[in-house]
Amino acid sequence: MGKLFGTDGIRGVANQYPLDCETALKAGRAIAAYFDAGKQVSDRFIIGQDTRISGNMLVSALAAGICSMGKDVYLTGVLPTPGVAHLTASQGYDAGIVISASHNPFDDNGIKLFKSDGFKLSDDAERSIEQLINDGGALYQKSQTIKRVGAIHLVDNAEERYRRFLQNCISAGPSLAGMKLIIDCSNGAASLIAPLLFKDLGITVKPIFCEPDGININDNCGSQHPGALARMVVAEGANLGLALDGDADRLIAVDEKGAVLSGDQVMAICAKDMKIKKQIAKPVVVTTVMSNMGFGAALKKLGIGHIKAQVGDRYVMQEMLKAGAVLGGEDSGHMIFLNHHTTGDGMLAALKLMQAIQSSGKPLSELATVMTVFPQCLINVNVKAKPEIDTIDAVVRVIHAVKDELGDNGRVLVRYSGTQPQCRVMVEGPTEGKTRSLCQQIASEVAKALG
Repeated sequence: MGKLFGTDGIRGVANQYPLDCETALKAGRAIAAYFDAGKQVSDRFIIGQDTRISGNMLVSALAAGICSMGKDVYLTGVLPTPGVAHLTASQGYDAGIVISASHNPFDDNGIKLFKSDGFKLSDDAERSIEQLINDGGALYQKSQTIKRVGAIHLVDNAEERYRRFLQNCISAGPSLAGMKLIIDCSNGAASLIAPLLFKDLGITVKPIFCEPDGININDNCGSQHPGALARMVVAEGANLGLALDGDADRLIAVDEKGAVLSGDQVMAICAKDMKIKKQIAKPVVVTTVMSNMGFGAALKKLGIGHIKAQVGDRYVMQEMLKAGAVLGGEDSGHMIFLNHHTTGDGMLAALKLMQAIQSSGKPLSELATVMTVFPQCLINVNVKAKPEIDTIDAVVRVIHAVKDELGDNGRVLVRYSGTQPQCRVMVEGPTEGKTRSLCQQIASEVAKALG
């Protein structure tokens, strides 16, 4: 068996290993056993899901595994990932579980885990659970001795509780009433809750891609495909557009002119706003190695330090806790506001961005000038295997050649996806044309070697 956990839980094609019913059942037993060994006291686990057609199947298998170990399961139904994290911590569950593949296509799915405090698990914890899954026979035998199996319950008003939490996060800031917003919910977990949240705050909201059917999640919409959103923002004369991903832990924004802003740009705007409001006790922001070079330059001008973590929002969180940072995230749109939440939250990030607009009295396009974006090209190459990059001579040679050509005017990052069978090739350079050409050179060699 290969490694089950990637950068964000277990991910794969639904109904195939490791996202088949049999493995989900074993995972349920393993999760229950792991947290039982940790001497949790409630014997209650909460499970949420996004809108994928395979969600109910996997929730049922996972819940059955947990119940077979004598633990109770509470189901939220469809709820954004950060909503599950919030309820896990605020309602005293032993752990929170989300069945979602985030921004991936509908035929993928995944299992994300949160501890009782709402934080994601460490690598060591995931390895322990993986060992328990692989030793499924022992847990099966243990389950046979349990006479009082667990029960399955439904969580009342899960969306309403999470919505109240988000509203409370911005209660001390400027009112958002009167703003005009277009929101793209990616036909995902935020399709019901997001329009209600923003309307309750007095915002004029036009929702798009909020009609999930089980297979249209992330389908040419959401944070990965903001083109339709950008066009509608301009056509409707909105203040801004917001694009969430399938489980609503990512945010990509669009300004009033239709320009798409990355996670880095949104974080730069929020960092400046938070510094002005003295909401950053320790002036440092944590991102990943994928952040644009312009982000670090913007923070330097603002007098804010910059720490880079490995890719994955839980690694960002780990560095934030070490550094005492309250803001961190990824260029892809994960943003963590640690003063309020324990994980990346697309809707919370949206509210913070809108408050920054209101506080400044300036349009989003003007706020975005806080950061100059270096030309960047990212190519995802499908691969059949993931050997160490530095063992592939042809790829190493072209990477060195591109680095030599760029010198101090750019950078190169080549890494495997932790959630998909892909190699991500990223190049930043002095011009769009040169950057794209150099990125394609590396991607071509990767495809020859591994495609």
